[in-house]
Amino acid sequence: MRIQDWFLTEEERGNRETRLRPWSEGNEVRPLIHGARYFAELAAHLDRLGEDDLLLFADWRGDPDERLTPDGPSVGAAMAQAARRGALVRGLIWRSHLDLLRFSSAENRHLGQEIEDTGGQALLDTRTAVGGSHHQKFVILRHDREPGRDVAFVGGIDLCHSRRDDDSHEGDPQSAPMPGVYGPRPPWHDVQVAIRGPAVADVEQVFCERWEDPAPETRDPLRRLRDHLGRLDDAPALPEPGPPPARAGHHYVQLLRTYPARRHGYPFAPAGERSIAHAYRKVLGRARSLIYLEDQYLWSTDVIEPFARALEREPGLRMIVIVPRHPDQDGWLAGPASLIGRADALRRLLSAGGDRVAIYDLENHRGTPVYVHAKVCVVDDVWAEVGSDNVNLRSWTYDSELSCAVLDEREDPRPPGGALRFARDLRLELMGEHLDLPAGRHDELCDPVAAFDAFARSAERLESWHAGGCSGPRPPGRLRPHPAPRLSGVRKLLALPLYRFAVDPDGRPPSLRRSRGF
Repeated sequence: MRIQDWFLTEEERGNRETRLRPWSEGNEVRPLIHGARYFAELAAHLDRLGEDDLLLFADWRGDPDERLTPDGPSVGAAMAQAARRGALVRGLIWRSHLDLLRFSSAENRHLGQEIEDTGGQALLDTRTAVGGSHHQKFVILRHDREPGRDVAFVGGIDLCHSRRDDDSHEGDPQSAPMPGVYGPRPPWHDVQVAIRGPAVADVEQVFCERWEDPAPETRDPLRRLRDHLGRLDDAPALPEPGPPPARAGHHYVQLLRTYPARRHGYPFAPAGERSIAHAYRKVLGRARSLIYLEDQYLWSTDVIEPFARALEREPGLRMIVIVPRHPDQDGWLAGPASLIGRADALRRLLSAGGDRVAIYDLENHRGTPVYVHAKVCVVDDVWAEVGSDNVNLRSWTYDSELSCAVLDEREDPRPPGGALRFARDLRLELMGEHLDLPAGRHDELCDPVAAFDAFARSAERLESWHAGGCSGPRPPGRLRPHPAPRLSGVRKLLALPLYRFAVDPDGRPPSLRRSRGF
């Protein structure tokens, strides 16, 4: 296997100004499935930070009172305690433009203030395209005296309410507002990865590029005054990064990003960056057997097109998609408008792949829908990606995003051949959970056709049980066939402008919007 056949080359990234290297080798990447597992590990690492150690983080939303473990500490308290012990704490938190739409500016301000009060610095960052957001979610911990303990966490899990769920999917006791169909403690499915090795320095570079952006964090004069009074506009220089950590494992890691083509361009991406989109197009051009995708949205026919073309090109290619059954917020913003994009995307996939495409959502063992917030893709059990990006135009062109693509040096010895260990193990762990399949039987899912059929049988049994009034023992599994979104003509007409211009905007330069290229 040639790495450059699956990873983007420096030229293919399409951003000559970044200091990121194309990829690194010798890393150890571990998937942390579910927020409870991630938060517990993060809490343990934060507790060990001491004098002159470094904590850097970027987040879309942060709730300072969110507990990292059932008995605490909270996110804010853990970071503040690290700062009191002498660790250097720096954060970049998105400041929502419109908190009245249930976004996160109030919560993020509280987290930033708690960190500032103990000597750390957290910037409330609006340096995005108008209406865009900083959607990256990562944490870096570097140790002045023990660099072997350096670690970075990258993925889709915010440091906020509703995320601390586990594989039982009973939900986080500290819940965020969600539609009533998800219950008082919305079940939440999510994924992060823990990275050790040289790639930790690459994640740090992503943070440094944003931190050192000379543009003001906000151009609103009233917000600038408020930030100044609250000491939230202080951006002292970061220490010179240390050398990359030593080799820690067998994984190649490529960091992929999205930055919009902002009017006042980023110094590190003057024309924006769309390496996430470029990577998908390259990898899907090689797909032969199975695309496994878990995604929060799955919007936009533009973004779906490379998936559809792969299905049309390869008659033996199958695709499994896991999405949430219901949108994440009540009301006009993410209701009918979001369903338009999903309906169009699903129609295109099904027209391309027919019965080789299967779309499911999840429920817990109580029958409550599970909100799928994960952003994971595995292609042919070779290339795996976990990140903050969704399959929509926002994530591929407009919002800031960060994802981690992984190739393993080691082939997987289990048949069928051609697979790499990390990608196959990640897919099997996710599929095994959705099937309620014991770990000792995960090897039954190695074959893509067998895995595809196992999902279909499990979903059919559970659907039949529901159709029969839920009589008798509930069959194992959590998969439900995802219904095709339906909108009346009037609702679609009213929602279409919102979808096109607000819910899923296009952040490419105008010259690229006329094509399907990214």
